[in-house]
Amino acid sequence: MNPAAAIESAKRGQLLPVYLVTGEERFLRDQVVAAIREAALAGGIAGFNEDKFTAGETHADKVVSAARTVPMMSPRRFVLVRSAERWDGASGDDGSPLDMIAAYAEAAIDSTCMVLVFEKVDGRRKLIAQAKKKGFLVECNVLDRHALPGWIIERCATLGHAIDRDVADLLAEIGGPELAYINDAVERLSLFVGAGKAIDENAVNDCVARVRTADTWALVDAVGARDLGKALRMLADAYDPRDRGLPLLGALAWSIRQLAKFQAALGAGATAQEAAKKAGVFQPFRARELEQKAKGLKPKDLERWLLVLAETDVALKSSRRAADAILEDALTKLCRRAG
Repeated sequence: MNPAAAIESAKRGQLLPVYLVTGEERFLRDQVVAAIREAALAGGIAGFNEDKFTAGETHADKVVSAARTVPMMSPRRFVLVRSAERWDGASGDDGSPLDMIAAYAEAAIDSTCMVLVFEKVDGRRKLIAQAKKKGFLVECNVLDRHALPGWIIERCATLGHAIDRDVADLLAEIGGPELAYINDAVERLSLFVGAGKAIDENAVNDCVARVRTADTWALVDAVGARDLGKALRMLADAYDPRDRGLPLLGALAWSIRQLAKFQAALGAGATAQEAAKKAGVFQPFRARELEQKAKGLKPKDLERWLLVLAETDVALKSSRRAADAILEDALTKLCRRAG
């Protein structure tokens, strides 16, 4: 079961007695747990019908005992176990904690909704095989880069805003891959543009990236002309130490990736208009700009630039060096001719 299906079923009040919520995308895990909890405790008093445990600090028999308790003035109880991966590999005189949960799941109490949250879990475990077979495994995996724009479009629609695919792609490049950060950006954009209004590129530039797309393309032009002095001056104007330049780097990578997609489509025989659409550009004037900028740029240069930007992204997120120094080094590499 995917997170969207689990949330939708919970909203309809169709709850299972046991859920295993797994995966490394914490935002999705939290969304699923929140939706199940709200549905399970609806019509009752949460204080009387909710138990929360942390695996490793609580024995499984206590969790099972809580799950077997009769609800008080409520149709259901809600039992939550976080960090359930701490039970993976554990054992005691009465057996493995996960095997005890598996035994309970074979004849789970309908008046209780038990949710176990794992970040990672051994798929060979009996409980996992059981969850897959009976359909109570909810996998909250990190979304890949191609799936992020679609998720952003759906999230914006939930908040009452339209957003073009290319704008969603820009936001994905700036904010990805962590959904918590992207969701925060979408909520800020929602407040920024106002109820019911579309979220456009200008809003993303003003509210999230804090750098104009025109400035990003000018930086691409400077790099393409091997004008390091101009590129460094533009970096000094656009760099914001509060975010270590990550939104600027994301906007730059988005622009270069559009050029790479455009050139790849042209190489495959597409017309300029078709190539622009494959690059995520649908407005005619933007397509003409993209075609003009692609002239004189070699595919091997764009490939090298993307590699440099990927290395820079890792450095900004993991190195203790000053972020502006890392970005200056990146521009130096981008402006250097390939050997």
